Amino acid sequence: MVTKRYALIFSFFFLFLTINTTAQDDAGYTIPPKDIADMLLAKPTPGVRVDDKGTWMLFMQSNSYPSVEELARPELKIAGLRINPANFAPSRQNFINDLSLRNIQTGKDYKITGLPSPLYAGSVSFSPDDKKIAFTNTNPTHVDLYVIDVATQKATKVNKTALNVISGGVQWYDATTLLYRTIIKSVAAAPVRPAVPTGPTVQENYGKASPRPTYQDLIKNPYDEKLYEFYATTQLVKNVNGIETKIGSPAIYANTNISPDKKYMIVRTLKKPFSYTVPASGFPSTYAITDMNGKIVKHLADVPSSETAPSGNDNVMMAPRSFDWRDDEAATVTWCMPLDSGMIKKNIDFHDAVYALSAPFNTEAKQLFKTQMRFQGVTWGNATFAMISEGLRGKQKTQVSQYNPSTGEMTLLMERNITDAYSDPGNPVTVQNQWKREVVKLIDNGTKLLMNNTTGSSPKGDLPFLATFDLTTKKTNIIWRCNEGFYESITKILDADKLELLTRKESESVVPNYWIKNLKAKIADRQITQFTNPYPQMDGVTKEKIKYKRADGVDLTGDLYLPKGYNKDRDGKLPVLIWAYPREFNSAADAAQIRGSEHRFTLVNGGSPIFYVTQGYAVFNNAEMPIVASAKDKKPNDDFIEQLTMNAEAAVNTLDSIGVGDKNRMSVGGHSYGAFMTANLLAHTKLFKAGIARSGAYNRTLTPFGFQNEDRTYWQAPDLYNEMSPFSNADKIKTPILLVHGEMDNNTGTFPIQSDRMFNAIKGHGGTVKFLSLPYESHGYAGRENLLHLLNEQFQWLEKYVKNPDQKMKKDEKKGF
Repeated sequence: MVTKRYALIFSFFFLFLTINTTAQDDAGYTIPPKDIADMLLAKPTPGVRVDDKGTWMLFMQSNSYPSVEELARPELKIAGLRINPANFAPSRQNFINDLSLRNIQTGKDYKITGLPSPLYAGSVSFSPDDKKIAFTNTNPTHVDLYVIDVATQKATKVNKTALNVISGGVQWYDATTLLYRTIIKSVAAAPVRPAVPTGPTVQENYGKASPRPTYQDLIKNPYDEKLYEFYATTQLVKNVNGIETKIGSPAIYANTNISPDKKYMIVRTLKKPFSYTVPASGFPSTYAITDMNGKIVKHLADVPSSETAPSGNDNVMMAPRSFDWRDDEAATVTWCMPLDSGMIKKNIDFHDAVYALSAPFNTEAKQLFKTQMRFQGVTWGNATFAMISEGLRGKQKTQVSQYNPSTGEMTLLMERNITDAYSDPGNPVTVQNQWKREVVKLIDNGTKLLMNNTTGSSPKGDLPFLATFDLTTKKTNIIWRCNEGFYESITKILDADKLELLTRKESESVVPNYWIKNLKAKIADRQITQFTNPYPQMDGVTKEKIKYKRADGVDLTGDLYLPKGYNKDRDGKLPVLIWAYPREFNSAADAAQIRGSEHRFTLVNGGSPIFYVTQGYAVFNNAEMPIVASAKDKKPNDDFIEQLTMNAEAAVNTLDSIGVGDKNRMSVGGHSYGAFMTANLLAHTKLFKAGIARSGAYNRTLTPFGFQNEDRTYWQAPDLYNEMSPFSNADKIKTPILLVHGEMDNNTGTFPIQSDRMFNAIKGHGGTVKFLSLPYESHGYAGRENLLHLLNEQFQWLEKYVKNPDQKMKKDEKKGF
C-alpha cells in the first residue's frame, strides 16, 4: 500500500503522464507504472531487536526513501567521510522514524512516550541489564542522546552537550552509564574557506611506494585539512544518569574499547600529517591504554599512515594491528605483528604472531601463538579454550584452530576454502561471562561446541541449522535444521542450555516473521510478530531456482520470476531481464555450489530488477556468473571474457530451452561490478537486445592497483587490464546500453567519470547509448524521486529495445535510420 504521504505525489505524476504521453527526455522527473511505484514506496517491515532475556522486543520503523531535497542538503566530502556540516553527524544515514515495544510473553504492545518529534533515531542499544534502551536523535543542528526506560516505556533526553557522531556512536559502560563523544566548538567556529588561496596545493613523495586503491572524498588541500580537524576532534564523555563527566582531553578519537573489568580503555587517536591518498581510517595513529579518567597507563604503538601499505592480497604493513581485549580475562590486551615483514610470499613457516599484556601493563608482552596464514581473530572461551581464525584471501583459504591459553597448545579444528559454502560449519554459539562479554559456549563437559549456521548452504539450497561440533572427532552433528519448503534462521539464542531460540521464518509466499522455538521442551513454536505482505502486486508471481550447466560443465543456478497467471503453453516465451554480479573462484567445485533459497520471501528495494515481473517480463535474478581459475598456475581473471561469455550463453540457452525466455528478446543488467559485466557482454557477444549498467567502472587503467579480488597491478598485467576493460572495446558496443551513475558516487574505483567517459566512447563510435546521472546519489541510490525516475527509465528502455524490438526497428526505418 502507498502511504498517504505519497498520495499527492502520485496524483501529480500520473496527471502529468496522462497529459504528456510521449517520451520525455528533458521533462524532469517521471515515474514508472503504478504497480512498480506502489512497490517501491510500500511501508517497510519494521526492524526488530530483542533483549538478552527474551522478554522485550523493540520495533524500529523507518520510512521508505528520503527526498532528493534531503539528499541535496549541505555536505562535506573529506577524508573519506561525508559529513553534515550543520550537526556533526554523517550526512547520509538511514534513520528510524518510530519506536515501540512488545512484551514477548504477553504479546502486549506499548507506545513509547517522550520520543522527540520528528524522530530521526540511530545507534539503538539495550543496556547490559536490558532495563534501558539508548538511541541518538539527529536534529538539523545537533545530535541528542535519549534513554528509554523499558518498564515505564518513557524516553528521556540525557545529554547536556551536543554529540559528535561523525566517527563513533554511543556505548554502554554499565547499566546506568553511557560513553560517547561530544562537540568541542559550535558550527559557527568552523574554518572559513579563504577567498583566495594562499598558494598551490603540493603533494610530495621521496622514494616510498604508495600503491593505494582509488579512494574517493579525500582531503585535497590545506583547507580540507582544517575542516577535517575541526569536525573530527571530539571530547570523550561519561554520562551517569544524566550527569556528564569529561574523560581526557579533546582528540581525534577513532576507537575506544573498554576492558572487561571496566577499568581501562584501548584508545586509538588519529594524528597529523593527514593523508591526501587514503581516508581517515588510514591516517597515522596512536594506540594507548588509559584509565577511565583518560590518563595514559600504557603507550602501545604508533602506527604509520596506510599510504605505504604494500599492494596485493594478504600483504600488510609492518606494524602492529588488531588491538583488542581478551574477553575471558579482566584486562589483557592482545595484538598481532607480522613475522614476514608484511609480505605473504616470504617463504617462512609462520606469518603472524599474537601477543598479550595484562594489567597493570608494566611487564614485557608475552607471545601467545603464531599463525601459518594471516591472523584473522580470536573467539575467547575460558582459561583453557579459545578459537583462532586465520586465512588467505588470495588463495581463498581459511582455518580455525583450538587454542589452550594456559598451555599454548594449538589443534587444528577445521580448514576449508572460503568459497566452499557447503563445508561452512557456522559460528560458535556464545554466552555472557561474569564481565558480560561474549565467550564460546562449551557443552558436554567441554567436549563440544554449539554451532549456528544462519545460511546453511546445501545441494538443496540454503537450509540454516544448529549443530554440535565434537572437538575430538571434528565431526558436526545437526540437531535442528530448517524444514525444506521454508527458510528459517536463528537470529538469537535466548537460552543455550534450554535451546530456546528466536528464529525468522519465511517462504516464497509467506512474509518473514519471528518465532520462539524450544528444542528441548518440544513445545509448539510460537509466532511473536504478525507482519503482512507489503507487495500485493507480487501475488501470483512464481519463483523458482533454476539449475543448469555452462559449456565446460560448471553447474550454475539463478532465481527465475514469472508473471502472475503466466502459462508458457498458452502465452509463449517472454522477454527476459537477466541480472547478475560476477564472482571469482579458485575451485570449479565451489563455483558449482547452489547458493540462496527459492523459498525466501521476495523483499525489493530501489535497486532490484524484480519490479519488472509485474510488467510481463521474466526476471532471472542472481544468475550465477562465476569466474574460475582454469589451472593451478592461472588466476580467475586470466580467462575472464571467455568465462563470462560461457555463463551468459548458458543462461540464455537454458531460459530458451525450458520455453519461458525468448532468445530474441534477452536483456542483461547489473550494478557496480555487475555493470562492468554488462558492458563486457555487450562488447563481446550478440546475445542481448539491450543492457542496463549502473555505477560501474569500465576503464580498469583508472584502478591500477587492483580491483575486486585481482591483486596484480596494471604495470604487472597491462594486457589483462586492457582486455578486461569494456572501455577498450567501446567501438564494439552496438547493442543499446543504458548507463546510470550517482553523480556523487563514493565507492572506491567507481568514480562518476567512468560512466561519463564510457558514454562518450560509445557515442563517439555511433553506438546506441543513454547516460542517466542521478543528482546527489552515491554508489547506492536513495532519493525517492531519483529511484522512481530510474525505475521508469529502465522500464522504458526494456519496452523499447527488448519487449518490442521489431516495432522499434520499424520506427527507425520510417525515420530513415
